[in-house]
Amino acid sequence: MIRFLICCRFLFVIVVFPTVMSSHCFAEESKNEGWIQLFNGENLNGWTPKIRYHELGENHGNTFRVEEGILKVGYEAYDEFDETFGHLFYNQEFSHYRLRVEYRFVGEQCKGGPGWAIRNSGLMLHGEDPKLMAKDQDFPASIEVQLLGGDGKANRTNANLCTPGTNVTMEGKLITAHCKKSSSETYHGPQWVTVEVEVRGSEVIRHWIDGKVVLEYKQPQIDIRDAHAKSLVGDDGSLLLDGGTISLQSESHPVHFRKVELLPLVTDQK
Repeated sequence: MIRFLICCRFLFVIVVFPTVMSSHCFAEESKNEGWIQLFNGENLNGWTPKIRYHELGENHGNTFRVEEGILKVGYEAYDEFDETFGHLFYNQEFSHYRLRVEYRFVGEQCKGGPGWAIRNSGLMLHGEDPKLMAKDQDFPASIEVQLLGGDGKANRTNANLCTPGTNVTMEGKLITAHCKKSSSETYHGPQWVTVEVEVRGSEVIRHWIDGKVVLEYKQPQIDIRDAHAKSLVGDDGSLLLDGGTISLQSESHPVHFRKVELLPLVTDQK
């Protein structure tokens, strides 16, 4: 747009260029709209620990704590791990959302931790209420997005699926195997890794890394072969899981989280 301004005997021409914002800018801007910070960077407000063999709310060995803006999972106060698997539960349930975490593995595994748990943690989604868990229960009935790190040598996919007390379907078939691998690359070392999960109730769940879907499955549901999980089936008899708790794991290897955020999704959005 060009405007002409006449002042005294001089003619000034002021050229005003319209502001242009690329679609990339709009995309970047929209990324921050509506995200809820589940971890506030200061303390564990809004979260409750449940560690095996201990009462709900007891943070045994100060396993979960916040230091210098980082949510840390550590075992300095443990003599041995002794299968004390733990979970830090967010105090609100969700159904349709995107969950994004930034995490890294650090240090050495706690003495006595199982071999499969080296550089292993997880995001437990569509989980049960921790009040319903037995004192000696190891994992909540849930859908687990495995957070895995490599050993510096062998390939090990990240953002795999595990199903404690649950099943899913893939390509129309019921999957009863406990774990399914993703198509991701291996993440060796202590670098920060971003994993995002798209959760659409009982319809579909997608695991994302670096902007790519590395695993997709549908119809998360209770596995009635598991006696405890079977007890969670509602009065309507439906096995499908449309929502539930979100928790972070303690599985014997130290892990840091610097971001845990959630974007609620419109339920009719595909």
